[in-house]
Amino acid sequence: MSADSSAGDVSVPLRNLLNSVECVRDRVRDGESNESDGAFNLSNFWDTLNQAAKAVSQEATKLSLAFSKAPVPSQQDAEKLSDSALKSVLTLSTVYYWLPKSQGLSLRRQVRDATVEVLEEVMRLLETILSSPLQTLSQEQLTSTGGVWAACDHFLHLPQDNKAAALAALSAQIGVVKDAIEELEQALTEAQDPFDGDRDDEDDEDPGDHGDAAWSERDRRLLGPCQGLMKAAAACMRKLASAIRANGDVGAPQNVAQLDQLSDVVREISPGVDDLALCLYPPVDYSGVENHVSKLAALLKKVLEVIRSSHVCGESELTWIQFLDGAVDHNLQKARDLIQEDS
Repeated sequence: MSADSSAGDVSVPLRNLLNSVECVRDRVRDGESNESDGAFNLSNFWDTLNQAAKAVSQEATKLSLAFSKAPVPSQQDAEKLSDSALKSVLTLSTVYYWLPKSQGLSLRRQVRDATVEVLEEVMRLLETILSSPLQTLSQEQLTSTGGVWAACDHFLHLPQDNKAAALAALSAQIGVVKDAIEELEQALTEAQDPFDGDRDDEDDEDPGDHGDAAWSERDRRLLGPCQGLMKAAAACMRKLASAIRANGDVGAPQNVAQLDQLSDVVREISPGVDDLALCLYPPVDYSGVENHVSKLAALLKKVLEVIRSSHVCGESELTWIQFLDGAVDHNLQKARDLIQEDS
């Protein structure tokens, strides 16, 4: 923003607004919900929250337009614009606080993250306006304004209850595990490719690129049960998603809490799979493999037990839970035997 006296005056309310939004962002990110014993209407909450997000989007547009063309707003007008924008931000954060933990921690976490995203995009827009020349609409300002719009529109696509929130979180985890499995399989395939030596110009950051290191025959035998364990993890997550879609219920507090418990325990699977996968690239770290294969197996057994004791487990689920439980035991024992072989 230019340094003339009027610009300096105009920048004061914008900087004050930026500081206020930052404080609101910090409170939302770290604060707790206002738990209430009264009845809570989730449908009304979403209607109000979407309206609040729409208001923030509109206020951000007003601010962006006001400082992109002549005449420059007076300090009084800038204060009015800033006050109106702050009011919309405070309303959005207040509505977020209405959502009680009893509606589900998974749901509340995703609404919180979306709210924080909006506030951070508003901050980014204000920083852009303050650093740009007055009476011009820079590409950066256009991008920042669009960032606020996109963050506000995101509320329309959020999970509407804790069942949907649990499924959304699970879907993201499934994708991470699937990628880890496919990257390892691709590396194995490329290591067996007789033309692989002709590919010196390919991406040096390929997950299978470990210099001159190569898998030994013993390494490859060990990879089998380790991959089997990773695939059991992926299958467990896919089957759980199907069980939640079929049987998941948010009508009772204990069921909402069980969905949160399932989301929390499943969130540990993808780091466990990643840790194991990293140990399997040459040169294979056998002690690391033994450690991480044991940890992942123990985690999967824990996940299966949590599923078994939850409301999403029906008669049909017991079959695959038992199958995967056996697969985990089989692959763990086979991996341990191979690790101890010739050691």
